[in-house]
Amino acid sequence: MIDHLADGKTPSGILRDNAMSFVERVIPDPGPAEIAEAVRAALKHAAEHGVTSVTDMEGSSPPTRRTLLRLLQDLARNEELTCRIDLRWPIALHREIATLGLAADFGGDYLRIGGVKGFLDGSLGSSTAKMFAAYDSDPNNTGVFLTKPDDMLSLVRAACDAGLSVCIHAIGDEANARMLDIYAEVLKRSRPKDPRFRIEHAQHLRPVDYVRFRQLGVIASMQPYHVVDDGRWAEERIGARRCASSYAFRSLLDAGACLAFGSDWPVAPLNPFLGIDAAVNRRTLDGRNPSGWFPEQRITVAQAVDAYTLSSAYAARHERDRGTITVGKLADFVVLSRDIFRPEERDHIADTNVLLTVVGGRVVYERK
Repeated sequence: MIDHLADGKTPSGILRDNAMSFVERVIPDPGPAEIAEAVRAALKHAAEHGVTSVTDMEGSSPPTRRTLLRLLQDLARNEELTCRIDLRWPIALHREIATLGLAADFGGDYLRIGGVKGFLDGSLGSSTAKMFAAYDSDPNNTGVFLTKPDDMLSLVRAACDAGLSVCIHAIGDEANARMLDIYAEVLKRSRPKDPRFRIEHAQHLRPVDYVRFRQLGVIASMQPYHVVDDGRWAEERIGARRCASSYAFRSLLDAGACLAFGSDWPVAPLNPFLGIDAAVNRRTLDGRNPSGWFPEQRITVAQAVDAYTLSSAYAARHERDRGTITVGKLADFVVLSRDIFRPEERDHIADTNVLLTVVGGRVVYERK
């Protein structure tokens, strides 16, 4: 979407969502050396924060994607990866992936591929998240569909038929409801075995849709740090009533849904302890909600840790070898500066430091 000035004709210079491609397409691709430097910096950053596995929603240009994939393969082959990586490519590439014969969860312990990601709507920050009712801050705007729902249905069905894992970005309440409808239609027609459909973000929901996540087996893949960030201004955009059913961690768990947590890095910090703190305390960054922004949606430390570990592993089809410290699973674990499960530590979760990160039984980070 291209923003215009008050005359409705003159571009303001602001580009939102798909319109950003007009600029992105003329930005030169990074070279192999830049990509290698970025990957090594990202691996170091992840190890420092105790992150042992990631799902990378890769959206680079084709040349960058090829260079990145080759680099990751080389690092995995040389046992230089310090974090396990599950690559998800744009859903528009489902035919390309299927033509190669790849299916969900192809690869080894350190590098896997076979999943795709799509975008149904925009974001609340840019007022392009698709809502049933207009924005309080813009009565003529209900957001946008970045992909038409009928087109998304076709994409999801084709990717599912090819055996690929599917996760779709949906933020607004209408986008989430329509995405649940799409998944329901695919499940009814294709009857895939263990699809593990995911909605990425699932931020703004109608209460009637909470239980549909459980009924359809759709994973709510959420990023709790957005609560404390967005909570500073979200009510100005969509009002208190809609915010009350947003970032609905407690309601989704009570409805029996699978709740998986992540970071949305680099949009939000990679540090999982900032996310755990956000899910448990819901204190906005401006300090205006010391008891929590819509505190009825707070969850326990144990529930937040489960969402970051076992449930997140399940969402990525890795629960057999990760997610818990259990005999027979991969030796991935961290040592922390605090016991965040102790009630007296509740107000200090965000101050937790990682003392040691171990991946595959190998120390990949030690705090000096």
